[in-house]
This record gives sequence, structure tokens and C-alpha cells, in this order.
Amino acid sequence: MKKLTTISFFLLLGLAFPHFVRAQALPTGEKQKIEALINQVAALKDAMFFRNGSSYNANTAVTFLQLKWQANAANVKTASDFIDKIASISGIGKPYLIRFKDGREIIGRDFLLAELKKLDRGADLVS
Repeated sequence: MKKLTTISFFLLLGLAFPHFVRAQALPTGEKQKIEALINQVAALKDAMFFRNGSSYNANTAVTFLQLKWQANAANVKTASDFIDKIASISGIGKPYLIRFKDGREIIGRDFLLAELKKLDRGADLVS
């Protein structure tokens, strides 16, 4: 049994290692942008986030985005990839929606693209 457990461990490590290596290849600036986008979602404490018709608070939305990013890290090379491949639509193709306390709604992708634009403008000012 111990031998089987050891073999399983190394098999899982072998399957996970290529994804880990690819995830590490993400440029630092892009990783920082993605983290900043997730932080912007976290800051929306009074908003509700809708996915496939169900609503979630900001903390749950952040956890979901982090887990989905982690699971799909190999497919994300830029903050734009993160928005398009992780943070915009569900697996069944429905767009994520944000509803603010005042009742305004915005498609999650539009919100994140606007936030990314602000981040990029700020980086341009620094460089």
C-alpha cells in the first residue's frame, strides 16, 4: 500500500509539475495586474456577483476567481487572458454580472477591462 501511495504521489507530481512551470512563466507585471484586478473585485463589498443565475458576495467571487485562475494558469499569459479566459464567462458560456448596491449592473468583463485600462494608464505614468 505504501508503494502505491508513493507511486501515486510521484504520478500526481509529474502531472502537476508542467502546469506549475508554465504558471511560473507568467511575467511579474502581468501577475501583479491580475492580482490587482482580483483586489478590485474584493473591494466591492456591497456588490453582488452573479454566475449562472446564482448570486455571491465579493469574498466568494474572489475565492472562485483565484481557484479558477489556479486551475487554468497554463492558459493565462496576460491580464487580458485572465479577463477573457477566467473572469468573464462561466463554463456554460454565460457572462458574469456585477450588481452594485444602487442597483446598477455591469458585465464582469466590462468592469475588469475598465480596471485594467486604469492599471495600464497608471503604469504608463510611472514609466
